Amino acid sequence: MKRHRKAEVKRRTKETEIFLKIDLDGSGKHSIQTDIPFFDHMLSLMAYHSRMDLSLKAKGDIGVDTHHTVEDVGICLGDAIRKALGDAKGIWRYGLGLIPMDETLAAVTLDLSMRPCLVYHMKLKRSRIGNFDLELVEEFLKALANHAMMTLHINLLYGRNSHHMVESVFKGLGRALREAVSIDKRAIGVPSTKGVL
Repeated sequence: MKRHRKAEVKRRTKETEIFLKIDLDGSGKHSIQTDIPFFDHMLSLMAYHSRMDLSLKAKGDIGVDTHHTVEDVGICLGDAIRKALGDAKGIWRYGLGLIPMDETLAAVTLDLSMRPCLVYHMKLKRSRIGNFDLELVEEFLKALANHAMMTLHINLLYGRNSHHMVESVFKGLGRALREAVSIDKRAIGVPSTKGVL
C-alpha cells in the first residue's frame, strides 16, 4: 500500500505567521510567498530540484528584519520533512547534491539521521543581495537541520559570484533531499543497522 508522505505545519508567534505544506512524492510544484524576493527564489529552486511539492505562505516582521521569517521558515520546513517521513522505513537516508553554477561548485551532503548537526563552510563575497542579508542562509540551514533532525554539511568548494554560490547551495540542498527521502525498493525497514534512526 502506497504511503502518503505529506505534511502540514502551522506556526504563529508574535513575530511570524507561517503555513507550509509539503508532499515528498510530488513533482517539484511550488507556491512560495514570504515577501522576501531573493529567499522566495532560492526556496523555489530547492523545491523544484527536490521534486517535493511545496506550498508556503509566510508573514513576518520584515519591517524590523527578515531574520525571524527566514529562521521560522527553516523551522517549519524541517518539522514538515520529519513529519512527512513518518517512520522513515525504506528511505535512502543519505543524499548528495554536487552542483556547478557557472564558476561556482558547491557540495551539499545530508543524512536523515535523527542527529541534528550543521557543518557550514561557505564564505561569501558580499554581505547582501538586494535586501537579503546573506548571514541568514546559515540561520535558515541551522533551523532546517535542527528541526528535520538531519546532519547537513554545506561545502562551497569554490566560486566568485555570491548569487551563484547561494543558488548552487539551495539547488544542492534540493538534489540531496530528493535522493535522501526517495524510497529504496530493496530496503527492508529503517535504514540503519541499529534498527532505529
